Amino acid sequence: MFSIYNSIRENERPLVMGILNVTPDSFFESGKNYFAESAFNRALEIESEGADILDIGGCSTAPGKTFASQEEELARLKTVLPLIPDTVKIPVSIDTFRVDVAKFALENGAQIVNDESGCFREEMASVVKEFGASWIFMHTGNKTSSETGEYPDGVVSDVLEFFKSMKEQAINFGISEDKLCFDYGIGFGKSREDDLTLLKNTDKFFDFKPLLVGVSNKRVIGQATGKEVSERLFGTLSAESISAFLGADVIRTHNVKACVDVVTISASIKKGVFLNG
Repeated sequence: MFSIYNSIRENERPLVMGILNVTPDSFFESGKNYFAESAFNRALEIESEGADILDIGGCSTAPGKTFASQEEELARLKTVLPLIPDTVKIPVSIDTFRVDVAKFALENGAQIVNDESGCFREEMASVVKEFGASWIFMHTGNKTSSETGEYPDGVVSDVLEFFKSMKEQAINFGISEDKLCFDYGIGFGKSREDDLTLLKNTDKFFDFKPLLVGVSNKRVIGQATGKEVSERLFGTLSAESISAFLGADVIRTHNVKACVDVVTISASIKKGVFLNG
């Protein structure tokens, strides 16, 4: 089973995780890949653009959205997920907070659970362990993406404590450390100032590897640039480049082709060598 940790050790640049939302209410794609044929074609395109991981989601967690039911989330995934792992060569990740959805995805070829729940749950840990999957933890401050958490000791300190706790619980449960990945959760349970603080301090999370950063087209980019979602490409690429330079190991993005160039340049400058030369 795929290990994000082992993959980043073998890769010269940060990994690029391409986003495929099979939902009618994605904040960025607005249902563009909701139907099976378009979702399937986009999956192939994401791979051809150079992504290292394909992250598939069937339930939008964007601010202000009402979560789809588990039945609806599964119905969306059943139209596309069983076909994709046999066609694309890159590992498939399931973006969900629901245990039954994660299990369905792993049964159908996914190798990573991108868990947005923001807490340790033995039910999810059991599924991850059973399939030998990689497990991405997201910090949410136990809030939804439309709520803001309170961090008396600062958001960086809170995230570090969360990562430490999640790592210890996972290892104690019998999950190998090389199956873990950490996401500080830009936009989830945080103010836009909190988002900036986390991005600025990406290098403070060096004890928690691999570190995933997902800032693509989010509200923090909009507030910083004054741009609507459809106009946030340049701001997104700037944030992704800085995150990669400061130590992010995985960049989760809608803009795969451009992001591959961005992280390659960032890694080349950081290492002082041309990675493609």
